[in-house]
Amino acid sequence: MQRKAKACVPGVAALLAATLLAGCSGGSGLGDESDDSKPGDGGSSTAPAQPGKYRTLPEPCGEIDRGTLDALLPGIAEMDDTEQREKAYEGTPTGTYDTDRRVGCSWKVQSSDASHHLLVDFERVVSYDGTVSDDDRAAEVYATKLRDADLPEPSTSDPADEGDGADAESTEESGKADDPEGGDKAQGGKNGRSDTADDDKGEKDGKGDKGDEGDKADAKDGGDGASQAATPPPGLEPRTLDDLGDEAFLDDALAASASASRHRTVTVVFRTSNVIVTIEYDEQPGRRTDVPDSKEMQDKALELADRLAGDFDE
Repeated sequence: MQRKAKACVPGVAALLAATLLAGCSGGSGLGDESDDSKPGDGGSSTAPAQPGKYRTLPEPCGEIDRGTLDALLPGIAEMDDTEQREKAYEGTPTGTYDTDRRVGCSWKVQSSDASHHLLVDFERVVSYDGTVSDDDRAAEVYATKLRDADLPEPSTSDPADEGDGADAESTEESGKADDPEGGDKAQGGKNGRSDTADDDKGEKDGKGDKGDEGDKADAKDGGDGASQAATPPPGLEPRTLDDLGDEAFLDDALAASASASRHRTVTVVFRTSNVIVTIEYDEQPGRRTDVPDSKEMQDKALELADRLAGDFDE
């Protein structure tokens, strides 16, 4: 009996060892599959959004050199009081709750001819969403500013309308060729008045050679000449800009009232990476009949914007 029990032990041990070996081999295969992939993510993980290029902001009151301020703020260099002149050059910092996120500076100079005001604002945008980069968040903030500016749609001409106009002009010219008298009449209409009409009008109105005084009166009362000067010329309308920062726009607004002089504000906003720069340049003439020159103000504001964009790129 004892010999038969000893004979069974080796067979049972061999069977148990084989079972354990098979179990360990199967378990190892399942573990490798679980470690290499996650359910539902295809074996990959989402990388965090990239931080913005800029981690700090420059001090705006020190970013504008005196030569630029002389051009933007006429009269600042001619101030008699030395202390007042130095204070005007230094500018006034804009109060912000976090100078790492937003800073600004303003300058203002008044003279007998006009008063000028300049504001420069730097805003560093930070995204608190791990899936949205600082640059993308800054682009959203810029888009909101662009929408709030409510820029007019660029004017486009319809080729069909141009063709109709050309046909009409051709027909009119043909009519002039067929009827010489009609051509003379059309020429008189084009000039707006004939010599006889000028004489009659002068006698009737009692103005004679005082037409210039009448034009001045129209301008003083806000006539057509002043209205035309108030509207930016073609090409200077509020618009987006293609050659400034990552994206940019310019706004040009003229404010006027019956009891105050007109003042124009040119605003340039551009984004470079996760920083948005805003420039506001305002001019108010000393005389109510004067209208600030749109092109001159836009040129000065854009020149400053180009310099600031270059400083950020360095």
